[in-house]
Amino acid sequence: MGLLGDGAILLLVVAGFGLLIAIHELGHFAAAKWAGIRVHDFAVGMGPAVLAWRRGIGLRFGSTAPDVRTRIGKAPWDATEAELGKAGIGETEYALRALPLGGFVRMLGQDDLDPNATSTDPRAYNRCPIGKRMVVVSGGVAANIAIALVFFIVAFMAGVFFEAPIVGAVAPGSPAAEAGLEPGDRIVSIDGGNVSTFADIQIAGAMSRPGHPLTIVAERQVDGSPRQVTVTVEPRADPQMGMRMMGIAPATSTTLLNEPDALPFVISAMRRAGFWAGAAAPTPQQFASDVLAVRLVDVAGRPARTQDDLQAAMAASGGSPVASTWEFLERSGPRNVDVMLRPVPMWPILIYADAPPDAPADYEVGFAGLTPLTRIARVPPDAPAAAVLRDGDVILRVGDLIGPRQMELRLTLQRAAGSVVPMRVLREGREESVLAPVGGDGRLGVEIGYAFDVPMIARPFDRVRLPAQDPAKPDSAPRIEDTAAAPLDLLPLTRIDSIGGRAVTDWDSMFAAFRDAARGDGAVEVPLTWTLPTAGAQPSSGTLKLGASDAREISRATWTCAIPPSLFAPLQTVLSAGGDPLRAITMGFRETHKLVMLTYLTIDRLFRGTVGVEQLRGPVGIVHIGTRVADRGITYMIFFLAMISVNLAVLNFLPLPIADGGLMVFLLYEKFRGKPPSPGFQSAATLAGLALVGLLFAVTFYNDIMRLIR
Repeated sequence: MGLLGDGAILLLVVAGFGLLIAIHELGHFAAAKWAGIRVHDFAVGMGPAVLAWRRGIGLRFGSTAPDVRTRIGKAPWDATEAELGKAGIGETEYALRALPLGGFVRMLGQDDLDPNATSTDPRAYNRCPIGKRMVVVSGGVAANIAIALVFFIVAFMAGVFFEAPIVGAVAPGSPAAEAGLEPGDRIVSIDGGNVSTFADIQIAGAMSRPGHPLTIVAERQVDGSPRQVTVTVEPRADPQMGMRMMGIAPATSTTLLNEPDALPFVISAMRRAGFWAGAAAPTPQQFASDVLAVRLVDVAGRPARTQDDLQAAMAASGGSPVASTWEFLERSGPRNVDVMLRPVPMWPILIYADAPPDAPADYEVGFAGLTPLTRIARVPPDAPAAAVLRDGDVILRVGDLIGPRQMELRLTLQRAAGSVVPMRVLREGREESVLAPVGGDGRLGVEIGYAFDVPMIARPFDRVRLPAQDPAKPDSAPRIEDTAAAPLDLLPLTRIDSIGGRAVTDWDSMFAAFRDAARGDGAVEVPLTWTLPTAGAQPSSGTLKLGASDAREISRATWTCAIPPSLFAPLQTVLSAGGDPLRAITMGFRETHKLVMLTYLTIDRLFRGTVGVEQLRGPVGIVHIGTRVADRGITYMIFFLAMISVNLAVLNFLPLPIADGGLMVFLLYEKFRGKPPSPGFQSAATLAGLALVGLLFAVTFYNDIMRLIR
């Protein structure tokens, strides 16, 4: 797939989506022909016909109806079967229509939008026995389920790569962290159900219900041997994602991400880690044009198997540079690059005690209640604030908030969406005021990070939330405690001068000094000197009083790599039948059944409110995902189309007017009452159904477009 251009991939995905619609309508068409019903139109798409074919007329641009009128003097749907037969003209027009949104089969005596469109013709839909009409109505769903099963079998025969069900990063303060899940844990089962991929873990979290914790069995390496551990996790709603989540990321490989959206972050992290020492880093466009992939080969003299090997070497470095070798797979061929990696501190986490519900995050990095200021790491040319902000700007004020923490900055921008926010920044040693335009999504459109090279503090924490002392005990709850910095009444933008008697110049030196000063078996007092952000201020001094547990946590803090795990490609596992057709069929049936149930479960969670409506996707969103899926290979593309086909089947068979399920409800009513619902009731139900579908289309279209422009 990598050889295909963006346009070719888009056409491939649209063609695949159109194929599923065509197969759905083909199911209705084949069932109608079997039932002996006269079919006027078989159409893929909506709107006017772009290309059409009819037996006896041939292929035409536009509809074949004008040609039929010329031949026999009347429209094809007004002509009798005998009249069409005498002229050698087929009764059905096969058409590709202008709008690739759905399709339809129009039969004599049946019109979704006009319940009065019945006929006395013996071949009319309404004259057909109810049992046969049920077959016709369910034909599309059956066809989608059948093709999904076929696609799953084909995909599993070849093998499909998925993210492995192994825990990577665990977000501090998350449900997973509080439950005791650790990086490297391989999830075996959730609530007794087998887990094959990381997606299974995410789905289980999203589909969970409040008050019903998940029982997770994981395999963990303990002293070199695998052991099973069981934990209980209560996922929490994530306001950004609109669903319940556990707070874990998939485990990562040694290959860096190379997607266009990730490249700016990858290059920035590589530069901080020590790549391109003394030289300018390439732009994302330059990097993408030359480099196909970057893989860690060895670190600290040992071969690297996963990203964990890199983290282990950095943790053992004591802060000294670490030798590493990276393979750059360039278009001209592979080459190895030796890099002395600069370790960066693995900062302790400060969890907000009172983060608002709409907060985009609930933690910062730092120590004793102190956290760094925020830096503008990169300003893309098309960012809303590109004209006023620059790479490297340190944010001193946003609106009326002095020294905002990262979460506070994001929250302030969200609440000022679509407006202009006054900001004050530190730029090349000088303070400057700017008016920054905020996008409609509540973002500046820039990449931000912590200003680790500036020994100034953001607004200090007075209180933080600490994890439960024993997550395994149900009555062990998180704790709220005052920070060691709270009694000092430090102002935001205060400059830290020394810690434990050692002068500091940046946050890396602050980390080393604070860690050394906190060493000991019990509570410790760490001397601190600082300068307040006021004119003519003289250095002040005080003491950070740390309890034994806080001192122990800080003294054991270690070093890590500036390239975080999230910028490495995830570890993958392959689901394959191993060339066994019977096993592939079994796997296909199992996957089809799972997705059918999952679709119904998603609808249930939408009504319960545990899955946000913003997660819904329409045709635009499906095509957008498909273009990204296509780059993962043809087998994953086939698997993706199978999933979409199952969803089409389930959604079409919901008991909603104008959907196949709604028509089935009308037929069941007719079966048991001996007569169909009144035309008036059917018309009202149809209008209600159209309104509901129109609203759903508007919501999903809005969601899809917002995802594209963010």
